[in-house]
Amino acid sequence: MTVGVQLLVPIKPLHLAKTRLRGEETPPGNHAELVTALALDTVLAAEAAERVLRVVVVTSDPELTRRFRGHGVEVLEDVPLAGLNAALRHGDSVLRERLPHARTGALQADLPALRSGELDGAIEEAGSERACCADRQGTGTTLLLAPSGAPLRPSFGPGSAAAHRKGGANPLRGPWDSLRCDVDTGADLRAAARLRLGEHTRAALRDSTPEPFGRGASRPDAV
Repeated sequence: MTVGVQLLVPIKPLHLAKTRLRGEETPPGNHAELVTALALDTVLAAEAAERVLRVVVVTSDPELTRRFRGHGVEVLEDVPLAGLNAALRHGDSVLRERLPHARTGALQADLPALRSGELDGAIEEAGSERACCADRQGTGTTLLLAPSGAPLRPSFGPGSAAAHRKGGANPLRGPWDSLRCDVDTGADLRAAARLRLGEHTRAALRDSTPEPFGRGASRPDAV
């Protein structure tokens, strides 16, 4: 039986996040809401996965903290303020202190089409081993899983998929289009829309962009 995972989702402050999307798909004033929506749809889909014990957001942004806590999601302050990997190492140390033998993972915050069933499938394939799921381009990492009781050892950044494999993470082979479809550019967002976006991302895009970001981009139940 696969052990459940505690997932960490690090998010940059809103004024620094997703700069390549700024002004591209939404008016500049809506950028923060779009970034928030991407993360909300990711986290809420992850929370619905059967193999996820809990999801914890790591951020120093007060608005993100308010929004996630309003949805009942735990938020850890990004005390290091030293980038994605430092935020994950901090969150990992907090969670492993609470539950030393539990398993920890890192999930990117920009998976607005994520289906909880696909996340479950990836965790199941990983078994008890260190593992990672590459993005649809095959170069980045959308999910990193540590063995039970072991440190996460994140290496996110350019070429992270290769870095994680070099660090001993087994590459996950399942299709899981929604888990692989992270969003950095307008083209990525259109690819996620073809998979069907979550409700918060749809709402952020509604009335500010043409199809496929409108009514036709809904997402079915996350199963």
